[in-house]
Amino acid sequence: MRLGMVIDLKRCMGCHGCQMSCKAEHGTPPGIFFARLIKREEGHYPTARQILLPVLCNHCSDAPCVEVCPTGASHYAEHGIVDIDPELCVGCRSCMMACPYNNRYFNSDQRNYFGEAGPTPYEVARSARHRESVVMKCDFCKDRRAEGKDPACVANCAAKGRFFGDLDDPTSIVSKLIKDRSGFTLHPEAGTNPNVYYLAP
Repeated sequence: MRLGMVIDLKRCMGCHGCQMSCKAEHGTPPGIFFARLIKREEGHYPTARQILLPVLCNHCSDAPCVEVCPTGASHYAEHGIVDIDPELCVGCRSCMMACPYNNRYFNSDQRNYFGEAGPTPYEVARSARHRESVVMKCDFCKDRRAEGKDPACVANCAAKGRFFGDLDDPTSIVSKLIKDRSGFTLHPEAGTNPNVYYLAP
């Protein structure tokens, strides 16, 4: 089994639901988003258009972040997922430099959303598990998966544009979508063999 995700760019409407549901699920500190929505504009009036690109860790099968990690903190977990062991991470950030997708974050110090007012009870409850001075990233919501649920970004996509499943199973929804709609990955020239695929708009 090799778990992966398919994101249908035709359905994405730029609502930031994936980004905010991920933020709520993981309680990440300010400025750290395991799932992001990149918005760009191209063209000129009257034919300008907006480009929407949801991004997250690609859980690459040949992940450069795993290769460069000096302590083994970045590693391949079960079902092809790339994970980080915070107990082994020394915060050297080699993995961040090696990642061609810029989807890793360094939790430098304790921060909260309201400055001197201090953290809210929600922030205390959700962010207590995050160690300082370590690298963080998406883990395909391993706590939710342990309960048999889809990742938060998949479950909360209002447009139903995200799909999660076994890429090694030719009958799975993700495999069928990739085959039927010519799914593609970001930066194939990097040779990382990502497990997050996109469907053209």
